[in-house]
Amino acid sequence: MGTTNTTTEAQRQQEITAWERMEIARHLQRPQLLFYLPRLFEDFIELHGDRLSGDDPAMICGIARFEGETVFVVGQQKGVSTDEKVARNFGMAHPEGYRKALRILLMAARFGCPVLSFVDTPAAYPGIKAEERGQGMAIAGNLLAMTQVDVPIFAVVLGEGGSGGALGIAVADYIAMLEYAVYTICPPERCAEILWRNVDEKKQAAEALRITAADLLSFGVIDTVISEPDGGAHHAPEEMILPLAAEIRAFLKEHKQGAWTLERRRARFRNIGKWHGDEA
Repeated sequence: MGTTNTTTEAQRQQEITAWERMEIARHLQRPQLLFYLPRLFEDFIELHGDRLSGDDPAMICGIARFEGETVFVVGQQKGVSTDEKVARNFGMAHPEGYRKALRILLMAARFGCPVLSFVDTPAAYPGIKAEERGQGMAIAGNLLAMTQVDVPIFAVVLGEGGSGGALGIAVADYIAMLEYAVYTICPPERCAEILWRNVDEKKQAAEALRITAADLLSFGVIDTVISEPDGGAHHAPEEMILPLAAEIRAFLKEHKQGAWTLERRRARFRNIGKWHGDEA
């Protein structure tokens, strides 16, 4: 699985800065989860509510068929129109959203079905009310569950993968990123404010954070980079369907062949950040 860049593509990637990639990942016309759902899946049925306090429109969850196989889908939707962005809280989920995703995850485990996760959020919602309702606990609960459920989990970063808001649905066996997507512990603007006390240093922060798909692939945090049309997926959204479907198809096929195991998933995340250089 995965995309191999040609020399021309590699040169093009080097010419685009990390901050420019962040801007592309945030582009208003960049295709989001609701664009991909009807093009990748048949018979998608959205499921609502966390069975505790309510529903969260920022987190879309449901059951569908992918090329005839039953799968469970979770993912964030930022919104396209102004009204939708407000209704979906710009893709920043509350605790109810993460608990809803957990409910879907456990349901998938009960029926032995794969989970497909689509990441696209600047962060989990950081408001006081979210914290009062257990934002940290909700995300931690998802992290724990995703290291315990013995069903295959595929994740792809479509645009922004921000902090624990992204990781809360991305503890997966196989992680893909679109070419111009970003995955980071902290938005560059916030990093610049912390380190330099100056948001104008956001471009330097973006480079230092190593947020690009190429960086994360080199670190072993993700497994593959899916190429996009020149300038980003928003220039030709339909062109993203075939390569994304191919990654999902290959993942499900390899799972049936025994390539992905729960222990392998756990080991993967244990080893992230481990130094493999020469011993002193």
